[in-house]
Amino acid sequence: MITLRKNDERRRIKSDGHESWLTFYPPELPGQSTENFGPLTAFDEILLAPSGTSVPLPCEEAEVVTYAYKGALAQEDSTGNSGVIYAGEFQHMSTGCGIRRKATNPSLTDWAHLFRISLQPSEVGLGCAHEQRRFPAAQRHNMLCVIASTDGRNGSLNIQQDALVYSSLLDPGHHLVHELLRGRRVWLHVIHGEAILQDIVLTQGDGVGVTFEPSVSLTALENTEVLFVDSGPMP
Repeated sequence: MITLRKNDERRRIKSDGHESWLTFYPPELPGQSTENFGPLTAFDEILLAPSGTSVPLPCEEAEVVTYAYKGALAQEDSTGNSGVIYAGEFQHMSTGCGIRRKATNPSLTDWAHLFRISLQPSEVGLGCAHEQRRFPAAQRHNMLCVIASTDGRNGSLNIQQDALVYSSLLDPGHHLVHELLRGRRVWLHVIHGEAILQDIVLTQGDGVGVTFEPSVSLTALENTEVLFVDSGPMP
């Protein structure tokens, strides 16, 4: 089963110094299924102007994986912790712990371009967590590099939800196959470039969900970057 979400079907939110595109959001009409994809509750693309402030993290409990695609993001919380995510780095953070957080673009001249993935926690009472790492382009070139996992495999970020987050940078013509274990699903998002999945051509900003299939098969038509979220069934 294929669930396609084209770039122009995402919800766009624009304000001074901030622009975002939401893949999942509360449905506006009965029968619409735009709220989540299994435990994946948000897949947001965010542009932040120089010195701009990002949209707040979810108020409810969630595990959030942030990818600094371009630029940087400075963060601080009410406990005094602070840090900066730079381009090419990924961060995992648990939210909903009663801690207030603020995120801003520290640059005075350059925009920040970010991707934020939110996962519903696997259990109530999620503990606070904060971790970030850089995954070099060579590590993600023409392969699925594990960014986040429950067991921290291959140096990935540790998350509690039964999910695997992957990143890949594909050359034109490169074919990628990801096997789906029974009961699991994948959401794929095209960061940039163009690729074909089955007979569907995906371009920048497009997302597609795959369920009840033995595998996901993707071929890049040009230099392409994608993010995968492989998740288990809802608890």
